[in-house]
Amino acid sequence: MDSVNIFKGYGKVNDLEDQSSQHRNTTTTTRKPLIFTFSILAILLLTLTIVVCIGVLIYHTETEPPEFPPLSSIRAVCEVTRYPESCFSSISSLNLNPNLMSPEPADPEAIFKLSLRVSIAELSNFKPTISNSNEVALGDCRSLIEDAMGRLNDSLVAMDVGPGEKVLTEAKIGDLKTWISAAMTDQETCLDGLEEMESTALQAVKTKMQKAREYTSNSLAILANLHTLRCQFHMSLH
Repeated sequence: MDSVNIFKGYGKVNDLEDQSSQHRNTTTTTRKPLIFTFSILAILLLTLTIVVCIGVLIYHTETEPPEFPPLSSIRAVCEVTRYPESCFSSISSLNLNPNLMSPEPADPEAIFKLSLRVSIAELSNFKPTISNSNEVALGDCRSLIEDAMGRLNDSLVAMDVGPGEKVLTEAKIGDLKTWISAAMTDQETCLDGLEEMESTALQAVKTKMQKAREYTSNSLAILANLHTLRCQFHMSLH
C-alpha cells in the first residue's frame, strides 16, 4: 500500500516537473520576441539620437559665421597705410555692422577685401552729397565717383574665385593696383574740377570725401605691401 502511494506521489512529482518545464519553455518563448522588440527599439532610438546630433552639428556649422579677424591682425595690416587710424577704425567697425560685415579669416588678403568694402560703402554714402545739384561741375564729379565705385567693385569681384584657384596672382595684383589707383584719381579729379570751376560746393565736398579718399588710399597701401605682410604673417600668397 505504501509502495503504491509512493508511486502515486512520484507520478505527481513528475507531473509537477512537466508543468514546471512547460511553464519555463513558455516563459522563455514569450521572452524572446519581447527581448528582440526591445532591442530593435533601442537601436532605433540610438540611431535617431545620432541623426539629431549630426543635424544640430551641421546646422551650427552652416549658420555660425567664421570668426572676424582679430583686432591685433587688423592693426598690424593697417600700420603699412598712410592713415593707420582710419584704416583700423573703419575695418574693425564692420564687426558691429551686420549690413556690411563679411567675416573673414585673419590674413592680409582677407583684411584687404574688408578695406575695399569700407571704401565702396563710404563712396556710396558720399554720393547723395553731389546728386542733388544741377551744377555742371558736380555733375562731372558724380560721374567720376560712379566710375571710382565701379573700379573698386571690380577689384572686390576679382578676388572671388572658385575652389583651387589662387585669390591673388601677380597678374591680378597688377590689375587691382591699376583699378584702385584709377579710383583714387577719379576722386582727386572730382575735387580738381570743382576747384577749377570755382564751385561753391568745393569745401563741403572736400570735407565729406575725405574719409573715402583715406579708405581708398588704405586699400592701395595694403595691396602694395601684401608680400611683406604675408611674410609677417608667415603665409604665402593664396
